[in-house]
Amino acid sequence: MESKKLLVIGLTWPEPTATAAGVRMMQLLQVFSSRDLEITFVSASKRTGGSEDLQALGITTEEIELNNASFDEFLKILKPEIVLFDRFLTEEQYGWRVAEVCPKALRILDSEDLHSLRYVRETCFKKNIPFTVARWLADGKTKRELASILRCDLTLVISSFEMELLEKIVKFDASLLLHLPFMHNEIFQQNDWPEFNDRRDFLFIGGGLHSPNVDAIKYLEQEIWPKIHSQISDVQCHIYGAYLPNTVIKLHNPKKGFYIKGKTNSVSEVMKMSRVCLAPLRFGAGIKGKLVDAMLNGTPSVTTGIGAEGMHANMDWNGFVSESQEDFVQKSIELYTDKTVWEEAQGNGIKIINTLYSKSSLEKRLMNRITEKVDNLEHHRLKNIMGGILAHHTLQSTKYMAKWIEEKNKGN
Repeated sequence: MESKKLLVIGLTWPEPTATAAGVRMMQLLQVFSSRDLEITFVSASKRTGGSEDLQALGITTEEIELNNASFDEFLKILKPEIVLFDRFLTEEQYGWRVAEVCPKALRILDSEDLHSLRYVRETCFKKNIPFTVARWLADGKTKRELASILRCDLTLVISSFEMELLEKIVKFDASLLLHLPFMHNEIFQQNDWPEFNDRRDFLFIGGGLHSPNVDAIKYLEQEIWPKIHSQISDVQCHIYGAYLPNTVIKLHNPKKGFYIKGKTNSVSEVMKMSRVCLAPLRFGAGIKGKLVDAMLNGTPSVTTGIGAEGMHANMDWNGFVSESQEDFVQKSIELYTDKTVWEEAQGNGIKIINTLYSKSSLEKRLMNRITEKVDNLEHHRLKNIMGGILAHHTLQSTKYMAKWIEEKNKGN
């Protein structure tokens, strides 16, 4: 593809050391940089101390405003040929402006995970009712997210499970979607991996701004860890994560072998030191960065069906997938104490990474699809009739609501 201007509209400024979403965004930006695309990254959110220095990577950055015509003027000057929306919320906020000012620009949505799926699962969990696809389809947030997918020319879907939902249940045309999980270098040698006997303790890692992580930590401390610790009392469980709330920090209890460590400067380092990664996730969506990191560092894991969902196709898991609390406890102990089982699980993780998360093959898949869309954009949009209808009607309400807020803000 010849050099083009790419505009990335971020929901937040990427923090790869704190969130899986930050890792995902940085992977995409690195792929685009390697293809000589002229990248501009913008966001209306506030930068934090952990935000990546994108300018040091040769990426132009700008701060933008919500519901402000200044963004239209920005688009007129930049004239991007490709626009990437970071999650469906940014498409709702800025999609109509991009469509009006730069109608020929290819519009890509990176869904990160299906936010509506995560939301409905969490709602069902808290109400103690079973999650069903019917409940997901009936939710208003689902309709908003699906509409956003239809309005875009291409949506990047991180989970194979979510691809199946969109293609087989919602019946979206395959031309609108691209399965694109995390992208990593293949694992060919493990010289820097500590062996079984050189590792000790369990760990959980996950950011505190993500409700599935907070629930999993509390569940681990209250229900699972006491049972593990009662059978192998000389081990510890270390909890790592940025932005952990006080309700989690208060769980720190050395007497019980439960340590709240907070943010780590190196995920790889703490993973390699640990023998087993625990991820008792009870709701959520997408694929889990913590479990990919575990495989990348030779650390077997025990998780739930939600945790492993969409991550390993038909391949054996990097440890165990357990649905009952009792099984989770026993499999955690087995994986921690049995070297043969542990080494087999580690080998499974290597196979999963090399087969499903290979950076070289995935980035080719991404760029080939983008090139195809750029070259055939008019034809693609003619086929996407529902997307055209939604862009015509739905975005008008978004547009005029934004304009109303804009005028209201002028009065303030």
